[in-house]
Amino acid sequence: MTTLVIAEHDGHAVKNATLHAINAAQKIGGEIHVLVAGHEINDAVQRISRIAGVDKVLTADAPHLADGLAENLETMVLIVATRYSHILAAATTQGKNLLPRIAARLDVVQISDVTAVLDKNTYERPIYAGNAISTVRSLDGVKVLTIRTTAFDAVPHEGGNASIEKIEPGPACPKVRFVSRDVAEFTRPELTSAAIVVSGGRGLNSAENYRAVLEPLAEKLNAGLGASRAAVDSGFAPNHYQVGQTGKVVAPDLYIAVGISGAIQHLAGMKDSKTIVAINKDEEAPIFSVADYGLVGDLFSIVPELTATLDV
Repeated sequence: MTTLVIAEHDGHAVKNATLHAINAAQKIGGEIHVLVAGHEINDAVQRISRIAGVDKVLTADAPHLADGLAENLETMVLIVATRYSHILAAATTQGKNLLPRIAARLDVVQISDVTAVLDKNTYERPIYAGNAISTVRSLDGVKVLTIRTTAFDAVPHEGGNASIEKIEPGPACPKVRFVSRDVAEFTRPELTSAAIVVSGGRGLNSAENYRAVLEPLAEKLNAGLGASRAAVDSGFAPNHYQVGQTGKVVAPDLYIAVGISGAIQHLAGMKDSKTIVAINKDEEAPIFSVADYGLVGDLFSIVPELTATLDV
């Protein structure tokens, strides 16, 4: 029994999501191989070969793999797919784009957002916006799984000494070509890896208030900035700030929800945070049902006072 984990990287460093997916692979058991695809990726390959728990690194290096197009990655993964009992990727944008293609081509069921591995064939995943947990058993010859990274700790960056094997990169898909990419620039920790997240909702009333109230607090805490779907839809914050079922799922050590009512869509993305602080003027707001600490009052007074008292 051998598991293949599809790595995410920038050509040099491995992304944290992959470290969480490798932890899930360890719970399945057996050998763990990690596939690194791209162009001029030797730095990433060497770093991944040193990750604890990895037995082998497969590397596919070709110009048509440089931009991570799922259509090109799919062809390459299928070359080696039948060697493996399990194929895993983090439940990120890349994983959610690539693995359904792999499952369809292998004619197997994909199991999405796995939050627990019970045995090599049995897994848990959230359903109904996280309000219920489904136990799924698969007897497919190859199990294709996306891993909810917040449910598994990251494995150490160091401690391994995996062998490296070059594999055939496969042909480029003639029906697609890379045009351009707009990359969001983060001046503070990215949401899914931040230890502290400060999120704002509709109660902030405007984009100007969002920035004026939340940015000083996030700066003092070295926190990632998030937002509810209502805040994003209202133009208070950019789309990549959205936390929730249709945004990013986070589980930081501390989550501060400011002016967020706590709709199910939002709770699905943050209720696994270790400590939740809610600030809202409505004492009946659903956010208080999941909060460890709640402050009922005017956020425009409470948050600046809180920011002023912090000395970190």
